[in-house]
Amino acid sequence: MNEIRADIGSKAESYPRLGEIGLSNFAPYLMNRIMGRYNANLRHDMARLGLTTPKMRSLAVLSVIDSLQISELAVFAVVEQSTLSRALDQLAQDGLIRRETDPNDSRVTRVAITEAGRATFERLWPTMAAAYSRMFRGISDAERTAFVATLQKMLGNIRQHDF
Repeated sequence: MNEIRADIGSKAESYPRLGEIGLSNFAPYLMNRIMGRYNANLRHDMARLGLTTPKMRSLAVLSVIDSLQISELAVFAVVEQSTLSRALDQLAQDGLIRRETDPNDSRVTRVAITEAGRATFERLWPTMAAAYSRMFRGISDAERTAFVATLQKMLGNIRQHDF
């Protein structure tokens, strides 16, 4: 990691400045704006179901990949582990997830979605799907497919985990 920082620092002069690129052409800024708006569009329905963004992300991931280690769930849900821990406590208290001891390592805790958790997520899914659809309004299937493929490549370029 230090060699990457040193390499970036030595090349800093060769990169255009943010003011030269402009916010409307800076992909991280655009991705943050898009996700901020997406989450804001979900907030009302999430609140009605007693969910926060970390809780929603946890249920979403667990609805697709059941029984994850907490550290894995933190990566997939893109939530800091301390924030995730509090969210999982509340989800467990509400009966939406259950904690299980890993059958291969008793020191490891796994998290699984319950039927009540799945039902709660399914009530939120139409709102999520509509917001997703709205993001891609006027964008062809081919453009969407290419965009998602580009995002997958970008994630591969920066990810720190094998999953």
